Amino acid sequence: METLEIIRVNLLSPLVLAFVLGIIATLVKSDVEIPEPIYKFLSLYLLFSIGIRGGVELATVSFAEFWLPAVVTMFMAVAIPTWSYLIVRSVGRMDVANAAAIAAHYGSVSSVTFVAAISLMESLNQPFEAYIPTLAALAEWGIIVGLFIARWRMGTAGSIGDVVRDTLAGRSVILLMGGLVLGLIIGEDGYAPIAPVFTDLFRGFLTIFLLEMGMVAARQLREFAKVGPFMVGFGTVMPVINGIVGITLGTFAGMSLGGAFILGCIAASASYIDAPAAVRATIPQANPSIYLTASLGITLPFNLIVGFPIYFAYTSWLHGLVNGGM
Repeated sequence: METLEIIRVNLLSPLVLAFVLGIIATLVKSDVEIPEPIYKFLSLYLLFSIGIRGGVELATVSFAEFWLPAVVTMFMAVAIPTWSYLIVRSVGRMDVANAAAIAAHYGSVSSVTFVAAISLMESLNQPFEAYIPTLAALAEWGIIVGLFIARWRMGTAGSIGDVVRDTLAGRSVILLMGGLVLGLIIGEDGYAPIAPVFTDLFRGFLTIFLLEMGMVAARQLREFAKVGPFMVGFGTVMPVINGIVGITLGTFAGMSLGGAFILGCIAASASYIDAPAAVRATIPQANPSIYLTASLGITLPFNLIVGFPIYFAYTSWLHGLVNGGM
């Protein structure tokens, strides 16, 4: 019954319903459109809001609580793009450029999936660790691993330092880490006057953002025929595998149920904002219709509609097993 309730809460949440509405609006060729400046503002607001709220709470967290989940996250940032590349190359029979591009996308983090996972835990009153935004920023190093594989296997000239610099200067890392530092500095007293903006309005802005994401994802559905059955399978099976790995490692690293769930969603996600820009600049030979359709048209809808209940059910089962064993 608990699993059925999670499915109900997830599918009937404003976020998922707005996402589905965006898909429907695009498929029926509606003229609904969110202007580009508003979309960019919402993206900036959501990431910065998570960072600053996490920073305020992080002030109460000790290094002893944080270091092991951080190590686990860095391990996943290396492992996920690596095994994604190997699977796409060996099973999918793709060339190095496209396999590395896919690895970079699945090694990185979908900010929408990350924000939606946090929102779901808040709606279920499930607490999670304050350092979660830091883990999301660390997970972005998966882009670097994917692009490093491309440079190594293709013998591409140029410094990997450029890739590292561009990744660290990316929007997600700057907003999450910058907000985190700001939150640490101002503390609860400094946050109180701005809380109505960054707390009370958060879910409303996120719902509008998911409406736009539904429309963007629906535009990629037309590319399904081009990616082939392998990528459709990869885009649905790989998130589950990565999510289970993330949840398992997070649980045994001592994270709470809510924290392990969010870490699993980070691992299960595939970037379609930061990674495409980095891939276009570093691996221009890769086909955008493959990696964008996989990450945005397949994995994002799968995670939001089907994946979240699966990940939460597994997290609840594993936490019950581990805590019961103790």
